[in-house]
Amino acid sequence: MPDDALVPSSFSGLVIHPQDPLTDRCPPCGSCGCAHAWLRLMPLGLTRSASGAAPEDTLQANEEIEMTSKRPTILESRRAAIVTAIATFAAPLTAQSQAAPGRVRRLGYLSGSAPDPITLRNAVNPFRQGLRELGYIEGQNLDIAFRWADGKYERLPSLLDELIRLAPDVLVTAGPRPAMLVKDATKTLPVVAIAVDDPVQMGLITSLTRPGGNVTGISAAFDGILQKRLQLLKDIFPTARRFAVLFHPDTASPEGLARAVPGWQQSLGVALQLVETRGPDDFDSAFASMARERVNAVAILADAMIWTQRARLGELCLKYRLPSIWGGAAYLDAGGLLSYQGDWPAMFRRSAAFVDKILKGAKPGDIPFEQGTKLELVVNLKAAKALGVTIPQSVLVAADELIE
Repeated sequence: MPDDALVPSSFSGLVIHPQDPLTDRCPPCGSCGCAHAWLRLMPLGLTRSASGAAPEDTLQANEEIEMTSKRPTILESRRAAIVTAIATFAAPLTAQSQAAPGRVRRLGYLSGSAPDPITLRNAVNPFRQGLRELGYIEGQNLDIAFRWADGKYERLPSLLDELIRLAPDVLVTAGPRPAMLVKDATKTLPVVAIAVDDPVQMGLITSLTRPGGNVTGISAAFDGILQKRLQLLKDIFPTARRFAVLFHPDTASPEGLARAVPGWQQSLGVALQLVETRGPDDFDSAFASMARERVNAVAILADAMIWTQRARLGELCLKYRLPSIWGGAAYLDAGGLLSYQGDWPAMFRRSAAFVDKILKGAKPGDIPFEQGTKLELVVNLKAAKALGVTIPQSVLVAADELIE
Protein backbone atom coordinates (compact mmCIF):
# COMPACT_ATOMS: atom_id res chain seq x y z
CA MET A 1 0.00 0.00 0.00
CA PRO A 2 1.40 3.43 -0.86
CA ASP A 3 2.59 5.47 2.08
CA ASP A 4 1.69 8.84 0.59
CA ALA A 5 -1.52 10.45 1.79
CA LEU A 6 -4.34 11.24 -0.58
CA VAL A 7 -6.42 14.16 0.65
CA PRO A 8 -10.10 13.98 -0.33
CA SER A 9 -11.18 16.84 -2.58
CA SER A 10 -14.25 17.46 -0.43
CA PHE A 11 -12.11 18.43 2.57
CA SER A 12 -10.17 21.68 2.46
CA GLY A 13 -7.57 23.08 4.82
CA LEU A 14 -6.36 19.61 5.80
CA VAL A 15 -2.93 19.56 7.43
CA ILE A 16 -0.81 16.42 7.81
CA HIS A 17 1.84 16.30 10.53
CA PRO A 18 3.76 13.03 10.13
CA GLN A 19 6.14 13.98 12.90
CA ASP A 20 3.29 14.04 15.42
CA PRO A 21 0.48 11.79 14.17
CA LEU A 22 -1.93 12.54 16.97
CA THR A 23 -1.86 16.34 17.11
CA ASP A 24 -2.37 19.43 14.93
CA ARG A 25 -5.36 18.15 13.05
CA CYS A 26 -7.53 19.92 10.56
CA PRO A 27 -10.55 21.92 11.79
CA PRO A 28 -13.90 20.17 11.57
CA CYS A 29 -15.60 20.42 8.23
CA GLY A 30 -18.98 19.56 9.66
CA SER A 31 -20.01 17.25 6.83
CA CYS A 32 -20.86 13.60 6.94
CA GLY A 33 -22.05 11.12 4.38
CA CYS A 34 -24.40 9.19 6.65
CA ALA A 35 -28.07 9.87 5.91
CA HIS A 36 -29.51 6.86 7.73
CA ALA A 37 -31.94 7.35 10.59
CA TRP A 38 -30.58 6.00 13.84
CA LEU A 39 -32.21 3.07 15.58
CA ARG A 40 -31.41 2.32 19.20
CA LEU A 41 -29.69 -1.02 19.64
CA MET A 42 -30.62 -3.67 22.17
CA PRO A 43 -28.13 -5.65 24.26
CA LEU A 44 -27.24 -8.79 22.35
CA GLY A 45 -29.14 -11.73 23.73
CA LEU A 46 -32.08 -9.69 25.07
CA THR A 47 -33.83 -9.77 21.68
CA ARG A 48 -33.63 -12.13 18.73
CA SER A 49 -34.72 -9.54 16.18
CA ALA A 50 -31.86 -7.82 14.28
CA SER A 51 -30.70 -5.79 11.66
CA GLY A 52 -26.50 5.56 1.21
CA ALA A 53 -24.99 7.71 -1.35
CA ALA A 54 -22.43 10.18 -0.13
CA PRO A 55 -19.40 12.00 -1.45
CA GLU A 56 -16.83 9.49 -2.63
CA ASP A 57 -14.21 10.39 -0.09
CA THR A 58 -10.95 8.46 -0.14
CA LEU A 59 -8.78 7.96 2.93
CA GLN A 60 -5.34 6.57 2.17
CA ALA A 61 -4.47 3.61 4.36
CA ASN A 62 -2.31 3.98 7.44
CA GLU A 63 -1.58 7.70 7.05
CA GLU A 64 -2.56 9.92 9.95
CA ILE A 65 -5.15 11.91 7.99
CA GLU A 66 -7.74 13.42 10.29
CA MET A 67 -10.96 14.98 9.06
CA THR A 68 -14.40 15.59 10.46
CA SER A 69 -16.21 14.47 8.00
CA LYS A 70 -46.06 -24.88 7.76
CA ARG A 71 -43.00 -22.61 9.26
CA PRO A 72 -42.74 -18.88 9.21
CA THR A 73 -40.60 -17.64 6.32
CA ILE A 74 -37.67 -15.30 6.65
CA LEU A 75 -39.79 -12.55 5.12
CA GLU A 76 -42.46 -12.83 7.80
CA SER A 77 -39.84 -12.77 10.56
CA ARG A 78 -38.19 -9.76 8.96
CA ARG A 79 -41.36 -7.67 8.90
CA ALA A 80 -42.01 -8.37 12.55
CA ALA A 81 -38.45 -7.47 13.52
CA ILE A 82 -38.52 -4.12 11.74
CA VAL A 83 -41.92 -3.12 13.13
CA THR A 84 -40.79 -3.99 16.65
CA ALA A 85 -37.51 -2.12 16.24
CA ILE A 86 -39.09 1.07 14.95
CA ALA A 87 -41.88 1.10 17.50
CA THR A 88 -39.77 0.29 20.52
CA PHE A 89 -36.17 1.32 20.08
CA ALA A 90 -36.05 4.52 17.99
CA ALA A 91 -34.48 7.32 20.04
CA PRO A 92 -32.36 10.39 19.34
CA LEU A 93 -28.65 9.91 19.95
CA THR A 94 -28.23 13.61 20.67
CA ALA A 95 -30.12 13.20 23.94
CA GLN A 96 -26.96 11.79 25.51
CA SER A 97 -24.62 13.99 27.49
CA GLN A 98 -21.96 15.90 25.61
CA ALA A 99 -18.21 15.45 25.91
CA ALA A 100 -16.49 17.61 28.50
CA PRO A 101 -14.26 20.32 27.01
CA GLY A 102 -10.54 20.38 27.63
CA ARG A 103 -8.42 17.28 27.24
CA VAL A 104 -7.86 15.88 23.75
CA ARG A 105 -8.93 12.22 23.67
CA ARG A 106 -7.11 9.77 21.41
CA LEU A 107 -8.71 6.86 19.59
CA GLY A 108 -7.16 4.07 17.56
CA TYR A 109 -9.14 2.45 14.73
CA LEU A 110 -8.09 -0.91 13.28
CA SER A 111 -9.76 -2.48 10.25
CA GLY A 112 -8.90 -5.42 8.04
CA SER A 113 -10.62 -3.68 5.16
CA ALA A 114 -9.62 -0.74 2.94
CA PRO A 115 -10.60 2.94 3.22
CA ASP A 116 -12.53 2.99 -0.04
CA PRO A 117 -15.50 5.33 -0.64
CA ILE A 118 -18.09 2.72 0.35
CA THR A 119 -16.31 1.93 3.63
CA LEU A 120 -16.08 5.62 4.43
CA ARG A 121 -19.76 6.11 3.63
CA ASN A 122 -21.05 3.11 5.59
CA ALA A 123 -18.62 2.99 8.52
CA VAL A 124 -16.18 5.84 9.06
CA ASN A 125 -18.47 8.79 8.32
CA PRO A 126 -21.32 7.49 10.54
CA PHE A 127 -18.80 6.80 13.33
CA ARG A 128 -17.51 10.35 13.07
CA GLN A 129 -21.03 11.72 13.01
CA GLY A 130 -21.91 9.84 16.18
CA LEU A 131 -18.84 11.23 17.91
CA ARG A 132 -19.64 14.79 16.82
CA GLU A 133 -23.18 14.47 18.15
CA LEU A 134 -21.68 13.56 21.52
CA GLY A 135 -19.39 16.58 21.46
CA TYR A 136 -16.15 14.99 20.23
CA ILE A 137 -14.72 17.16 17.46
CA GLU A 138 -11.60 16.10 15.58
CA GLY A 139 -9.03 18.85 15.65
CA GLN A 140 -10.44 20.23 18.90
CA ASN A 141 -10.89 17.59 21.59
CA LEU A 142 -10.44 14.35 19.61
CA ASP A 143 -7.81 12.63 17.46
CA ILE A 144 -8.27 9.32 15.62
CA ALA A 145 -5.41 7.20 14.28
CA PHE A 146 -6.58 4.88 11.49
CA ARG A 147 -4.88 1.68 10.37
CA TRP A 148 -6.10 -0.38 7.38
CA ALA A 149 -4.96 -3.86 6.27
CA ASP A 150 -6.58 -3.74 2.81
CA GLY A 151 -7.87 -7.29 3.18
CA LYS A 152 -4.39 -8.66 3.96
CA TYR A 153 -4.67 -10.24 7.39
CA GLU A 154 -0.93 -10.76 7.68
CA ARG A 155 -0.57 -6.99 8.05
CA LEU A 156 -2.88 -6.70 11.05
CA PRO A 157 -0.38 -7.62 13.83
CA SER A 158 2.12 -4.90 12.87
CA LEU A 159 -0.66 -2.34 12.42
CA LEU A 160 -2.00 -3.23 15.85
CA ASP A 161 1.46 -2.82 17.37
CA GLU A 162 1.65 0.68 15.89
CA LEU A 163 -1.67 1.65 17.44
CA ILE A 164 -0.81 0.24 20.87
CA ARG A 165 2.44 2.25 20.88
CA LEU A 166 0.38 5.39 20.31
CA ALA A 167 -1.36 4.69 23.66
CA PRO A 168 -4.93 5.60 22.65
CA ASP A 169 -7.64 6.05 25.26
CA VAL A 170 -9.88 3.58 23.38
CA LEU A 171 -9.15 1.20 20.52
CA VAL A 172 -11.97 0.60 18.01
CA THR A 173 -11.89 -2.52 15.82
CA ALA A 174 -13.97 -3.22 12.72
CA GLY A 175 -14.55 -6.89 11.97
CA PRO A 176 -13.92 -10.17 13.82
CA ARG A 177 -10.23 -10.72 13.10
CA PRO A 178 -8.95 -7.33 14.37
CA ALA A 179 -11.04 -7.75 17.53
CA MET A 180 -9.54 -11.15 18.31
CA LEU A 181 -6.01 -9.90 17.70
CA VAL A 182 -6.54 -7.04 20.14
CA LYS A 183 -7.99 -9.38 22.74
CA ASP A 184 -4.87 -11.55 22.57
CA ALA A 185 -2.49 -8.58 22.53
CA THR A 186 -3.73 -6.53 25.51
CA LYS A 187 -5.85 -7.07 28.59
CA THR A 188 -5.90 -3.43 29.71
CA LEU A 189 -6.53 -1.20 26.68
CA PRO A 190 -10.31 -0.52 26.38
CA VAL A 191 -11.72 -1.95 23.15
CA VAL A 192 -14.95 -1.29 21.25
CA ALA A 193 -15.44 -4.12 18.75
CA ILE A 194 -17.79 -3.38 15.84
CA ALA A 195 -19.27 -5.86 13.34
CA VAL A 196 -18.71 -9.02 15.38
CA ASP A 197 -21.73 -11.29 14.90
CA ASP A 198 -21.28 -13.82 17.71
CA PRO A 199 -18.70 -12.56 20.22
CA VAL A 200 -19.30 -15.33 22.78
CA GLN A 201 -18.96 -18.20 20.30
CA MET A 202 -15.71 -16.80 18.93
CA GLY A 203 -14.31 -16.32 22.45
CA LEU A 204 -14.11 -12.54 22.35
CA ILE A 205 -16.18 -12.06 25.52
CA THR A 206 -17.52 -14.29 28.28
CA SER A 207 -21.07 -12.97 28.51
CA LEU A 208 -23.35 -10.86 26.35
CA THR A 209 -24.78 -8.80 29.19
CA ARG A 210 -21.49 -8.52 31.12
CA PRO A 211 -18.65 -9.04 28.64
CA GLY A 212 -15.91 -8.92 31.28
CA GLY A 213 -12.32 -8.05 30.47
CA ASN A 214 -11.50 -5.04 28.33
CA VAL A 215 -13.82 -5.56 25.34
CA THR A 216 -17.38 -4.51 24.54
CA GLY A 217 -19.05 -3.67 21.24
CA ILE A 218 -21.84 -4.00 18.71
CA SER A 219 -22.99 -6.58 16.19
CA ALA A 220 -24.78 -5.72 12.95
CA ALA A 221 -26.41 -9.12 12.94
CA PHE A 222 -27.14 -11.86 15.46
CA ASP A 223 -26.72 -15.54 16.14
CA GLY A 224 -28.68 -17.41 13.49
CA ILE A 225 -28.48 -14.91 10.63
CA LEU A 226 -26.65 -17.36 8.36
CA GLN A 227 -29.46 -19.88 8.73
CA LYS A 228 -31.93 -17.12 7.91
CA ARG A 229 -29.99 -16.27 4.76
CA LEU A 230 -30.08 -19.91 3.74
CA GLN A 231 -33.80 -19.99 4.49
CA LEU A 232 -34.27 -16.99 2.19
CA LEU A 233 -32.46 -18.88 -0.58
CA LYS A 234 -34.77 -21.83 0.02
CA ASP A 235 -37.82 -19.56 -0.21
CA ILE A 236 -36.58 -18.33 -3.59
CA PHE A 237 -35.40 -21.74 -4.84
CA PRO A 238 -37.84 -24.22 -3.25
CA THR A 239 -36.65 -27.16 -5.39
CA ALA A 240 -32.95 -26.66 -4.58
CA ARG A 241 -31.09 -29.75 -3.40
CA ARG A 242 -27.71 -28.32 -2.32
CA PHE A 243 -26.41 -25.00 -0.97
CA ALA A 244 -22.84 -23.96 -0.14
CA VAL A 245 -21.31 -21.59 2.41
CA LEU A 246 -18.14 -19.83 1.25
CA PHE A 247 -16.07 -18.34 4.10
CA HIS A 248 -12.63 -17.32 5.36
CA PRO A 249 -11.60 -19.68 8.20
CA ASP A 250 -10.02 -16.82 10.16
CA THR A 251 -13.39 -15.05 10.30
CA ALA A 252 -15.89 -17.87 10.74
CA SER A 253 -15.00 -20.97 12.75
CA PRO A 254 -14.93 -24.08 10.53
CA GLU A 255 -15.66 -26.21 13.58
CA GLY A 256 -18.60 -24.05 14.63
CA LEU A 257 -20.09 -24.13 11.14
CA ALA A 258 -19.62 -27.90 10.91
CA ARG A 259 -21.52 -28.37 14.19
CA ALA A 260 -24.40 -26.28 12.87
CA VAL A 261 -24.69 -27.94 9.45
CA PRO A 262 -26.71 -31.06 10.47
CA GLY A 263 -29.45 -28.96 12.06
CA TRP A 264 -29.57 -26.57 9.12
CA GLN A 265 -29.79 -29.43 6.65
CA GLN A 266 -32.68 -30.95 8.53
CA SER A 267 -34.66 -27.70 8.84
CA LEU A 268 -34.03 -26.55 5.27
CA GLY A 269 -34.29 -29.89 3.52
CA VAL A 270 -31.08 -29.35 1.53
CA ALA A 271 -27.51 -30.61 1.67
CA LEU A 272 -24.89 -28.05 2.71
CA GLN A 273 -21.28 -27.80 1.55
CA LEU A 274 -18.72 -25.76 3.50
CA VAL A 275 -16.09 -24.14 1.27
CA GLU A 276 -13.06 -22.42 2.79
CA THR A 277 -11.09 -19.70 1.02
CA ARG A 278 -8.13 -17.72 2.31
CA GLY A 279 -7.59 -15.55 -0.75
CA PRO A 280 -7.88 -15.12 -4.51
CA ASP A 281 -5.65 -18.13 -5.20
CA ASP A 282 -8.41 -20.35 -3.79
CA PHE A 283 -11.33 -18.88 -5.73
CA ASP A 284 -11.14 -20.91 -8.95
CA SER A 285 -10.85 -24.24 -7.15
CA ALA A 286 -13.64 -23.29 -4.73
CA PHE A 287 -16.10 -22.51 -7.52
CA ALA A 288 -15.03 -25.57 -9.50
CA SER A 289 -15.74 -27.69 -6.42
CA MET A 290 -19.22 -26.18 -6.03
CA ALA A 291 -19.90 -26.81 -9.73
CA ARG A 292 -18.88 -30.47 -9.39
CA GLU A 293 -21.20 -30.89 -6.42
CA ARG A 294 -24.08 -29.25 -8.35
CA VAL A 295 -24.58 -26.49 -5.78
CA ASN A 296 -27.76 -24.52 -6.49
CA ALA A 297 -26.85 -21.35 -4.55
CA VAL A 298 -24.15 -20.06 -2.20
CA ALA A 299 -24.04 -17.89 0.92
CA ILE A 300 -20.83 -15.84 1.00
CA LEU A 301 -19.84 -14.67 4.47
CA ALA A 302 -18.70 -11.06 4.89
CA ASP A 303 -15.00 -10.60 5.60
CA ALA A 304 -12.31 -7.99 4.91
CA MET A 305 -10.64 -10.19 2.30
CA ILE A 306 -14.02 -11.05 0.74
CA TRP A 307 -14.81 -7.33 0.65
CA THR A 308 -11.64 -6.37 -1.21
CA GLN A 309 -12.16 -9.28 -3.64
CA ARG A 310 -15.93 -8.89 -4.07
CA ALA A 311 -15.68 -7.95 -7.76
CA ARG A 312 -13.81 -11.15 -8.64
CA LEU A 313 -16.19 -13.28 -6.58
CA GLY A 314 -19.20 -11.64 -8.21
CA GLU A 315 -17.76 -12.38 -11.64
CA LEU A 316 -17.30 -16.03 -10.69
CA CYS A 317 -20.90 -16.23 -9.46
CA LEU A 318 -22.05 -15.03 -12.89
CA LYS A 319 -19.59 -17.28 -14.74
CA TYR A 320 -20.84 -20.39 -12.93
CA ARG A 321 -24.44 -19.11 -12.94
CA LEU A 322 -24.52 -19.46 -9.18
CA PRO A 323 -27.05 -17.33 -7.23
CA SER A 324 -25.47 -15.84 -4.12
CA ILE A 325 -26.52 -14.14 -0.89
CA TRP A 326 -24.14 -11.78 0.94
CA GLY A 327 -23.80 -9.81 4.16
CA GLY A 328 -24.19 -6.26 2.87
CA ALA A 329 -25.71 -4.47 -0.12
CA ALA A 330 -22.36 -3.04 -1.22
CA TYR A 331 -21.19 -6.58 -2.02
CA LEU A 332 -23.73 -6.89 -4.83
CA ASP A 333 -22.08 -4.51 -7.30
CA ALA A 334 -20.41 -7.20 -9.42
CA GLY A 335 -22.95 -10.03 -9.61
CA GLY A 336 -24.30 -10.94 -6.19
CA LEU A 337 -28.03 -11.67 -6.15
CA LEU A 338 -29.15 -10.88 -2.59
CA SER A 339 -28.03 -9.27 0.65
CA TYR A 340 -29.57 -9.77 4.08
CA GLN A 341 -27.72 -7.92 6.82
CA GLY A 342 -27.92 -5.31 9.53
CA ASP A 343 -27.85 -1.54 9.05
CA TRP A 344 -24.09 -0.83 9.06
CA PRO A 345 -24.23 2.99 9.16
CA ALA A 346 -26.59 2.87 12.15
CA MET A 347 -24.29 0.43 13.94
CA PHE A 348 -21.13 2.50 13.42
CA ARG A 349 -22.93 5.66 14.45
CA ARG A 350 -24.17 3.95 17.61
CA SER A 351 -20.68 2.68 18.44
CA ALA A 352 -19.68 6.25 19.28
CA ALA A 353 -21.85 5.98 22.41
CA PHE A 354 -19.67 3.08 23.63
CA VAL A 355 -16.55 5.18 23.16
CA ASP A 356 -18.23 8.01 25.07
CA LYS A 357 -19.12 5.77 28.01
CA ILE A 358 -15.57 4.46 28.28
CA LEU A 359 -14.04 7.93 28.04
CA LYS A 360 -16.32 8.99 30.90
CA GLY A 361 -15.10 6.18 33.13
CA ALA A 362 -17.19 3.08 32.39
CA LYS A 363 -15.36 -0.25 32.21
CA PRO A 364 -15.80 -2.10 28.87
CA GLY A 365 -16.50 -5.35 30.70
CA ASP A 366 -19.53 -3.77 32.40
CA ILE A 367 -21.09 -2.47 29.15
CA PRO A 368 -23.44 -5.03 27.51
CA PHE A 369 -22.62 -6.13 23.99
CA GLU A 370 -25.37 -4.88 21.69
CA GLN A 371 -26.94 -5.98 18.43
CA GLY A 372 -28.82 -4.17 15.71
CA THR A 373 -32.61 -4.26 15.66
CA LYS A 374 -33.02 -3.94 11.90
CA LEU A 375 -32.20 -6.19 8.97
CA GLU A 376 -32.22 -5.02 5.36
CA LEU A 377 -33.07 -7.17 2.35
CA VAL A 378 -31.60 -6.03 -0.97
CA VAL A 379 -32.28 -7.73 -4.31
CA ASN A 380 -30.08 -7.23 -7.37
CA LEU A 381 -32.48 -7.49 -10.34
CA LYS A 382 -29.65 -6.95 -12.79
CA ALA A 383 -27.88 -10.05 -11.46
CA ALA A 384 -31.17 -11.98 -11.46
CA LYS A 385 -31.58 -11.27 -15.17
CA ALA A 386 -27.99 -12.29 -15.93
CA LEU A 387 -28.47 -15.53 -13.96
CA GLY A 388 -31.86 -16.29 -15.50
CA VAL A 389 -33.49 -16.23 -12.05
CA THR A 390 -37.08 -15.16 -11.44
CA ILE A 391 -37.48 -13.57 -8.01
CA PRO A 392 -40.86 -14.34 -6.37
CA GLN A 393 -43.18 -11.36 -5.99
CA SER A 394 -43.28 -11.90 -2.22
CA VAL A 395 -39.53 -11.27 -2.05
CA LEU A 396 -39.70 -8.20 -4.27
CA VAL A 397 -42.44 -6.67 -2.14
CA ALA A 398 -40.53 -7.33 1.09
CA ALA A 399 -37.19 -5.98 -0.17
CA ASP A 400 -35.86 -2.73 1.27
CA GLU A 401 -34.03 -2.00 -1.97
CA LEU A 402 -34.11 -3.24 -5.55
CA ILE A 403 -31.01 -2.77 -7.69
CA GLU A 404 -32.05 -2.34 -11.31
